[in-house]
Amino acid sequence: MDIEAINRRIAQFETMVRPEADPDNDMAWFSLGGAYKDAQRLGDSVRAYRRVLELNPGFSKAWQMLGQVLADDGKREEAVAALTDGFKAAAAKGDRMPMKAMGDLLTKLGAAVPEIAVKKSGLDASTGTFLCKKTGKHGHQLPKPPFKGRMGQWIYDNISAETWDEWIRQGTKVINELRLDLSRDEDTEKYDAYMREFVGIDDELLAELTK
Repeated sequence: MDIEAINRRIAQFETMVRPEADPDNDMAWFSLGGAYKDAQRLGDSVRAYRRVLELNPGFSKAWQMLGQVLADDGKREEAVAALTDGFKAAAAKGDRMPMKAMGDLLTKLGAAVPEIAVKKSGLDASTGTFLCKKTGKHGHQLPKPPFKGRMGQWIYDNISAETWDEWIRQGTKVINELRLDLSRDEDTEKYDAYMREFVGIDDELLAELTK
C-alpha cells in the first residue's frame, strides 16, 4: 500500500476516535494502530494499541499487535511483557490463533512461553453466550453466515453478531468518509479490505480462506 493511501486511512481513523466523535471505539483505535504501523509510526502505533487495551483488556489480537510493534521498535522487554500478558488473556478466552502467534513471537525473542490451560472457545458453559474471537467479549452468534463462501462461514464461526453489527455501523462511516461507490469494483475492494481488517482476517488467513 502506498504512503498516500496509508495516510488517508490514518486520517479516517483519527477522525473516528476524536473526542467529539467516538473516542471509546476500540475497533477504530485498533485499525488506527495498524495504519500507524504500516506508516512506520511505531510509537503512535503502540499508543493506539494500548488505548485499545484500556478499553478492552480481553482484545487478544491487540495484545499480539502491541507485542509485535514493540519488538519491531527494538523494545524487547516491553514486548515480552505485553506478549506474556496477552498470551494469558488469549488463553483465558480460548483465542487460539493470537495465542499461538504470541507464543511463537515470545520464542523468537528468547522468552519463556507461559504454561497455562486454554479455555475452550465458542460457547461459554456458564453463560451460554457466544465468545467473539475478535473482541474477546461474550455476545450472540449470527443467525447465519453474512455471505456465502469460506469467509462468510469463518465470520459466522468466529465473530459475534454484536461485532458484526458494529462493523456495519463503522462500514457506513468508511463509505461516507472515503466517498465510496460500491457499484465500482475498486471501491468495493477497498470496503472489503476494511471489513477484513475490522474482523481480524489478515493476509495469511485470507489466503487460506480463498484457496
